[in-house]
Amino acid sequence: MHIQSTMTTSNDPIPLPIIPSTKAREDLFEKFKKKISVNAALDRSLVSYQANKKTPFYNWFRYKEGFSEVLVTYLLQQFTPGLLLDPFAGTGTALFAASVVGWQTQGIEVLPVGIYAMKAHDLARRTDPQAVRQAMLTALQADFTNYYNPTYALKHIAITKGAFPPQEEKQLVGFITYCHEVLLDEDIRQLFLFSVFCILEEISYTRKDGQYLRWDARSGRSQGAIPFDKGYILPFREALENKLKQIVFDLEKPYTQQALFEDTYTTQTSYARPEIREGSCLYTLPSIADKSVDLILTSPPYANRYDYTRTYALELVYLGYSDEQVKRLRQEMLSCTVENKEKRSQLENFYKSLGRTNDFDKINAVFEQQQAHREVLDLLHTYQREKRLNNPGIVSLVHNYFFEMSFVIYEMARVLRPGGTIIMVNDNVRYAGEEIPVDLILSNIAEAFGLNVKHIWTLSRGKGNSSQQMGSHGRSELRKCVYVWEKEA
Repeated sequence: MHIQSTMTTSNDPIPLPIIPSTKAREDLFEKFKKKISVNAALDRSLVSYQANKKTPFYNWFRYKEGFSEVLVTYLLQQFTPGLLLDPFAGTGTALFAASVVGWQTQGIEVLPVGIYAMKAHDLARRTDPQAVRQAMLTALQADFTNYYNPTYALKHIAITKGAFPPQEEKQLVGFITYCHEVLLDEDIRQLFLFSVFCILEEISYTRKDGQYLRWDARSGRSQGAIPFDKGYILPFREALENKLKQIVFDLEKPYTQQALFEDTYTTQTSYARPEIREGSCLYTLPSIADKSVDLILTSPPYANRYDYTRTYALELVYLGYSDEQVKRLRQEMLSCTVENKEKRSQLENFYKSLGRTNDFDKINAVFEQQQAHREVLDLLHTYQREKRLNNPGIVSLVHNYFFEMSFVIYEMARVLRPGGTIIMVNDNVRYAGEEIPVDLILSNIAEAFGLNVKHIWTLSRGKGNSSQQMGSHGRSELRKCVYVWEKEA
């Protein structure tokens, strides 16, 4: 790396500034620049949850990390239905949007929040709307505080304690009790319990904020320099009634799937149920047969420090997860936070147990050859020594993220049939002013594993710096991308 070393003299103890090397990143950009193009059909709402806000089923639970149904239908237009795989399934947008237009689908998801939402979505498509309506009308006549049973009380962990006004939490627990002790129909019971899952943030003092939960000043929690005011907090009963009515309304009307260049188009009324695999794709993808998948459509966690186990802590507690289980889950997820520990030894032992040590060595060798990645790491190590990083764990985050994604890409290439396609949504990131071209590094890894980079589609408007980095490094956009990789026929 061409990094100027720190030099001092007896007369001048001030270290010379670092002259960052960008050569490896520039070389990689030159390699792929003809593949990079703005896709005018795409915008930020499509590659995020925003376009799902008015879409039935998908807008019941606010999962901000997902992409939209409209994006899926747009991308699937050029393909003949076959087997679609999403190894980072989230709440299942790719799976369900593809299922209703004739695809067989498989999804892998490690976060229980996503698994629970997918199972509820699948259940909703098979539930009698009139029975749900009648159960709702009956339930809304009840006083849920009369049903309160401490057996069903939420077992809070440190980061969720005090999240709800006490009287509202009592109603919440009363409704949970009502579901378990009064509702006889198992499907309706599960759908009603899911309705509560969907409103936890609305009725709480919290708001999801990427790396953590932001707490309203009314919670009594300690505040930063500027206390946060969430605004109107919905009472439990109002939020529940709104959600149940939304679900019933969506179930009763004919389902139409959103399209990009039309208002809507009607799809078939039946669909092939997705196959949902629970666990990390690092350990699940290797169990999928070679050349068995036609299309992979996915969006992995970004290398942006977002900790889903914190932002979705309320939902995890609702699902019964303890503090220890949440901490363990954080380590099981793809490394994208400063707290993730290296998984090298676990992956090496895992591949050895499969009799695939040669594959591990091959993947590791490709990872070690990524010069642009090494260039960034060397700079970040220097910035860390000079205390210019706001968290020392950023260096390991960047290392671990690309190490683990190397395994994901290798396995995706292996399971893809000849002529198959991988489509991935991801963002570039920046730390201490250094841009990390995630799109280029991952595409370079993909080529090393026999995939052809067909497109790196960017949005006409990228992503700006974080507010923290703008002060030091100015406002500049990072590429928000959709990669299209193909396997030779």
